[in-house]
Amino acid sequence: MTSVYQLVGQDGAARAGLLQTAHGTIQTPVFMPVGTKATVKTLDPLEVRSAGAQIVLSNTYHLHFRPGDELIAELGGLHRFMGWDGPILTDSGGFQVFSLRDTIAKVDDEGVTFNNVYDGAATRYTPQLAAAIQANLGSDIAMCLDQVPPAGVTRRELEVAVRRTTDWAKLQRDAPRSPGQLRFGISQGGIDPELRRRSVEEIAELDFDGNAIGGLAIGEERDVMFAVTDEATAMLPEHKPRYFMGIGDPEGILEVIEAGVDMFDCVLPTRTARTGSALTWEGRLNLRNAQFARDQRPLDEGCDCPACTRFTRAYIRHLVNQGEILGIKLISLHNIRFLIQLTDGARAAILNGTFAAYKSAALDRLSA
Repeated sequence: MTSVYQLVGQDGAARAGLLQTAHGTIQTPVFMPVGTKATVKTLDPLEVRSAGAQIVLSNTYHLHFRPGDELIAELGGLHRFMGWDGPILTDSGGFQVFSLRDTIAKVDDEGVTFNNVYDGAATRYTPQLAAAIQANLGSDIAMCLDQVPPAGVTRRELEVAVRRTTDWAKLQRDAPRSPGQLRFGISQGGIDPELRRRSVEEIAELDFDGNAIGGLAIGEERDVMFAVTDEATAMLPEHKPRYFMGIGDPEGILEVIEAGVDMFDCVLPTRTARTGSALTWEGRLNLRNAQFARDQRPLDEGCDCPACTRFTRAYIRHLVNQGEILGIKLISLHNIRFLIQLTDGARAAILNGTFAAYKSAALDRLSA
């Protein structure tokens, strides 16, 4: 396949690039806010854009059941449906299918049968269906359905998941797509070096538009996770985008960028906002705490988001403690902006050849 990714700078393994999609060019490395059900929680798409987001992620599993991918197609596709004119990546729903393990009735080489979380009905999910749903949604990047084993499974179970993930990827590689839709393969293998290597090599050989590292950040030791990421990215094609699935803490973002990852997503900024916590250079601030009752400073000095340029910690604490939606909204905006600024700074440092210094200074500030 013709590469849609252009490498424009490199500092060590860290990369800066351009990813071409049907709805615009993405500058990488890039943090992708998660809009699971076709919305980044509490935020209007224009607000997400104003925070600097270039691309958002939505979920195939949830949109298939509610409101239905065929309905979304009938209404003009996911972009029109959710009022977002930029690129969208859709996860295949594999993580949801396999993380809700109590609902699984049967996994076999053709797919998985489970009781869905909406009405409990027995549901059959296959690689071909995952591809067809995403074609209906019309996302810019469609992810393959993979088998996601939990941390701590036996090597035999992990080996079966690797084999199935490759077999399923073969079924999806040339499945029908919406116009201009890219498709990414996903490697599994957990933290087993041999199985991870096998999976990365097999998925890369299928020549998808991009390659994702899956099956990590699910409970394994962080140092081990980053070591596996280093090894996996080193084996991936340089001319294809690389996506680490599910990381969004500042330290983690810097680590995977250093390893050569181009794309990453996480619900962390909006999920922590709903608990009243803000991401800052002072660490996470729990705005429910009484220490902020008279604090007239912004959430983070130097941040240009609406929460920081217009409101004080004291006011946002008041909103959070009174259960006002505006409090969650403002912290969500700030948290997304904070991670995007961190990532944009990393990109600039890569282009300037100063990424190691940037990472070190950022980690020092975060741990001060």
